[in-house]
Amino acid sequence: MERIVLRRRGDAVEVRRCPGGGTSDVVRLPAGELPALVAERERTPAPVRWVWDDTTRWYPALLDAGVRVERCTDLRLARAVLRRSPFADRALLAGEDAAGWDALQPVTTVEHALFPLEDPADRLDPAAEHDRQQAALAASPRRAGLELLLAAESSGALVAAEMTAAGLPWRADVHERLLTALVGPRPPAGARPPVLERLAAEVRTALGAPALNPDSPGELLRALQAAGLPVADTRQWTLEQVDHPAVPPLLEYKRLARLLAAHGWAWLETWVRGGRFRSAFLPGGVVTGRWSAQGGGALSVPAQVRPAAVADDGWAFVVADVAQLEPRVLAAMSGDAAMAEAARAADLYQGVVTGGAVATRAEAKLGVLGAMYGGTRGESGRVLPRLARRYPRAIGLVEDAARAGERGEVVATLLGRGSPLPDGSWAQRGADLGEAPVDDGPREDRDRARRAWGRFTRNFVVQGTGAEWALCWLADLRNRLWRLGDGPPAERPHLVFFLHDEVVVHTPEHRAEEVAAAVRAAAATAGRLLFGGSPVDFPLDVAVVRSWADAG
Repeated sequence: MERIVLRRRGDAVEVRRCPGGGTSDVVRLPAGELPALVAERERTPAPVRWVWDDTTRWYPALLDAGVRVERCTDLRLARAVLRRSPFADRALLAGEDAAGWDALQPVTTVEHALFPLEDPADRLDPAAEHDRQQAALAASPRRAGLELLLAAESSGALVAAEMTAAGLPWRADVHERLLTALVGPRPPAGARPPVLERLAAEVRTALGAPALNPDSPGELLRALQAAGLPVADTRQWTLEQVDHPAVPPLLEYKRLARLLAAHGWAWLETWVRGGRFRSAFLPGGVVTGRWSAQGGGALSVPAQVRPAAVADDGWAFVVADVAQLEPRVLAAMSGDAAMAEAARAADLYQGVVTGGAVATRAEAKLGVLGAMYGGTRGESGRVLPRLARRYPRAIGLVEDAARAGERGEVVATLLGRGSPLPDGSWAQRGADLGEAPVDDGPREDRDRARRAWGRFTRNFVVQGTGAEWALCWLADLRNRLWRLGDGPPAERPHLVFFLHDEVVVHTPEHRAEEVAAAVRAAAATAGRLLFGGSPVDFPLDVAVVRSWADAG
């Protein structure tokens, strides 16, 4: 496969062609001519991989020009994986501009032209970095896994840029009606909506505090305590334990106030433009490999406003999510045959009950989640030994990861993403690890920190591998969707939302069933890529709807 390395040179672009195994040749052209060159090369039957410093710096302008890229290597994301992986030699990533690569951040504002002024990426050499990364891969004992991870990570960067450019269809008029129904008409600046004002009055009356501002935690706590309520804070869980006439209206007030602050009229004016909710999606934004988003709380859109996500006329949403992704990933990556059998059921937790490990679904869920998240006390702690006897390889995998974390060691996902090193002194020092004693605080504090890090590494291996499965799902689905239509990207089925184990595809209505089939086929492909012939199933809940809220 030919690789083409792109580099900025002032207002020009340096294009370095690297045929498979051959010597490279370099040409320079004005930046404005790049979209035409990329479009022409993408139309040829021979596959090509574009190599660039960071997808957020190159792909948005190409998308603005109507140009789609099938494959790329995102050097920023790839380096982040390699420099943390225990299966890559960091010494092979060293270079004069290594610090610049390590510090490079994505661009999260929409750029309509190549290139932003004073971009730190301009000081970096992508060809040299690509050579370093290839050398690190060639020397890795887990080369195949890392190569798959880097390809999936880069494909995810393309998906994220395309989703950012497309936006999620959003009806501002529907959103406004929802807000009005929940809190009343939009008030003047600085005033509360009518429903919130009514609830605030009820709280004041119940507490005998006519001047209370319920938005002030300090004032609210003092008013609650003055009314004789035994509370130390104003958190929801604390308030729910109290039987007092002020509590129901207060909890409702806080719920609606949070919604208004996060997704009220200000949110609508800021983040919805041209009938689309527009946020920036960032692959690898979390250390486990999960995505993050910048702008509008894209990864936490509440159910109350999802009815405003409405497909365009003549279009539909295909919404799909994976049932119990992380427990299924644990079964597959551990090779635990008994847990794999439980995972063949549509409901894995019920499969655990059928397998005889526990008596009820509630116990199964509590025990499995406790094993993955470190809930080793209480009811989950009582269930865990039964699960360990029935599923020794699965439970052993997360227990080993927890112990490694407690020793301050790096753990890795199936494909080789490494966990960060803990920064607490307990990880490097302490008589209990066979080193010289250091006065760095009480022993119980160090032990508490060590156990907390073990809970993190316990989940890291599973959550991170789940993120890898999802990346492979996205990468394959993206290409399947492209083949379902013709014309520019906006006229074909395309991804508009992704959250850990859920995707939303915007599609012409007549393509909806084909899209649903593509979503399922891509999930099956992701399972084979990561787990080979594992018998673990990854069943999907798929719905074809007009509004995202109707997917359930």
